[in-house]
Amino acid sequence: MNRAEYGVELDRKQRLYQEKNEHLRKFLEPVNAYEFYREIFPEGAFERRGHYEDAKANGIAVTIPQSGKANGIALEIEGDGRAKRYTITDDLDTLQELQETDFTIISPISYYGKRRCGKNARYLYALVFDLDGVGMPQLRDTLHQMNKDILPKATFVVNSGTGLHLYYVLEEPVPMYPQNQKYLKEMKYALTRQIWNRFTSTIKEPQMQGIMQGFRVIGSGSKLGREFPVVAFRYGGRVQLEDMIRFIPDTSGERQKVQGIMMKSRLPLEEAKAKYPEWYDKRIVRHERRGRWTVKRDLYDWWLRRIGSEIRVGHRFYGIMTLAIYAKKCGIDEDELRRDAFSLLRPYDEMSEEEINRFTQDDIVCALEMFNEDYVTFPRDDIAKLSGLAMPVNKRNWRKQSEHIKLMNFVRDEINGNKDWRNKNGQPSKRGQIFEYMCAHPEVKKKTEIARALQIDRGTVAKYYDEILAELAVDILA
Repeated sequence: MNRAEYGVELDRKQRLYQEKNEHLRKFLEPVNAYEFYREIFPEGAFERRGHYEDAKANGIAVTIPQSGKANGIALEIEGDGRAKRYTITDDLDTLQELQETDFTIISPISYYGKRRCGKNARYLYALVFDLDGVGMPQLRDTLHQMNKDILPKATFVVNSGTGLHLYYVLEEPVPMYPQNQKYLKEMKYALTRQIWNRFTSTIKEPQMQGIMQGFRVIGSGSKLGREFPVVAFRYGGRVQLEDMIRFIPDTSGERQKVQGIMMKSRLPLEEAKAKYPEWYDKRIVRHERRGRWTVKRDLYDWWLRRIGSEIRVGHRFYGIMTLAIYAKKCGIDEDELRRDAFSLLRPYDEMSEEEINRFTQDDIVCALEMFNEDYVTFPRDDIAKLSGLAMPVNKRNWRKQSEHIKLMNFVRDEINGNKDWRNKNGQPSKRGQIFEYMCAHPEVKKKTEIARALQIDRGTVAKYYDEILAELAVDILA
């Protein structure tokens, strides 16, 4: 696209932005940044500026070694991808400063410390859905579907520049226990597939985002520049999570899945303490994260090369997203990840076939939200589907054969302890054979295939299968 064509297209987007605002003002009430964030974060939600004793006030802390109030965290994204952090205290005064920035995001979550990560998250105050590819027909239809109870009514509708942000402010904030984060993630994915439909967006494939996703600050610059700020409009009231679930389609089985996860997630902490004392001591008292293997950086470097040369339009966002997942999995520094991700901005944008699918800084920043411990177990098959790249099976999880054998022997001995897993003649017992085969072939899931490979009865495999699978429940992503 030459400079003249770019100017014409930019002018069209700016006029569309103004048209959206005019339409929203006809039916909805505009709200300023302070009103907007005060409703999401009620007075008393954060520490008072300079009153550090608030950090020791009465509250519930689960994933960090302190109790009390947390704060909001905003990130100003600079041109090279570097992020400047701002702490939002109870007066919300910092928000005024952020309205003078070009690109600053904030999540509807309170955090302890200065890092926006799952283990520091305390409360979720709102669910937010990002809709791209929104012209006037899509804007009208989104409002129509919410008005007709086809979609849940958003508390706020936000004109983000070229799309919409739909904010659902919760009646009660949800504590960000690890089990709640799993439930909320599944719920948001299911609702995204319902909200992002052929009438609300011109883009066919919905863009899945995690619950800790940050969104441009109200009043700050949109994708179109600071002269076209992000604007919020009040639509409905606060929502309850249980009411949101009914909008998930029954036919796909997703509603039952979310409801099942929700039932497990809503186990009271005191009941969980009595029922699972070891888990409570490890995860709640000592604040230890779930154990997992750390993969060598070879996996990260390999994936970076692949998404740099093989990725296609429609999968670019997910290429960066999975790079962030692998970066966390491989212990890559966040600054290195940001440099690598932003190095792909220009080549990815040059792939754009139409103006509607340009690749922007926003896309990279959103994708990098997956640099989070809570996503390291993202399934390999899902990564292949989202990225559009075939995933070869690496049975050794990117370890050398000698290293893999040592590790599997260690796992076997640790699990079996003093159990005699071999026969008297020195050969593995049937259980030992099955155990060794499942260690060496984690991609084989069917009992029949295991029985055929070992030339033993399928009933024998079935006898030990679940027990061995539970013992080998290690977190393998690659």
